[in-house]
Amino acid sequence: MNIILLGPPGAGKGTQAKRLEERRGLVQLSTGDMLRAAVEAKTPYGLKAKAVMERGDLVSDDIVVAIIAERLDEPDVKQGFILDGFPRNRAQAEALDAMLAGKKLTLDAVIELAADDEALIERITGRYTCATCGKGYHDRFEKPKTAGVCDICCGTGFTRRADDNEETVRSRLGVYHQQTAPLTAYYGAKGKLKTVDGMADIDDVTRRLEEVLAAG
Repeated sequence: MNIILLGPPGAGKGTQAKRLEERRGLVQLSTGDMLRAAVEAKTPYGLKAKAVMERGDLVSDDIVVAIIAERLDEPDVKQGFILDGFPRNRAQAEALDAMLAGKKLTLDAVIELAADDEALIERITGRYTCATCGKGYHDRFEKPKTAGVCDICCGTGFTRRADDNEETVRSRLGVYHQQTAPLTAYYGAKGKLKTVDGMADIDDVTRRLEEVLAAG
């Protein structure tokens, strides 16, 4: 089974992709991870990507799609894959379609995790983690049992991502709505799109995803 998870930053795509990996034996494909692996392995397209990045330029869609194509040839992906974070726009979606067609592969579903902007901003800006063990917390939704003390390791140091601030999150959401959200119409026209409420409880989202995939 081959699927794409769509949704704005903070909608829970990474969490749900990890659960689908565990439940269904699928492989989550992150373009960032694949780029780094291709560069390290010195594959032909990895070398091209390295040259582009060393110039300080963005890696082209053609190179990214070629690196995804290389990754799809590896044996661990035979059970299926989850693309999270790609495609980000229609040009990438069309390039991905062409590449998959060349490999005689198809997308089984494109699942949108729908979410409200204001709720996402609260979700993202409230996140923080234990500096010692990495356990995640939230100002409102998941506080330590004892204020200032990690439940897992009893550490007292906590960190927040520098980009988890309201201004940056609103900017990222704006880019998503402008560039990526239109893909719902693109995949909807192909009959591939399913929508799940990404603001529901994590376990409820997982259950709904499984229902959508089981329905085919």
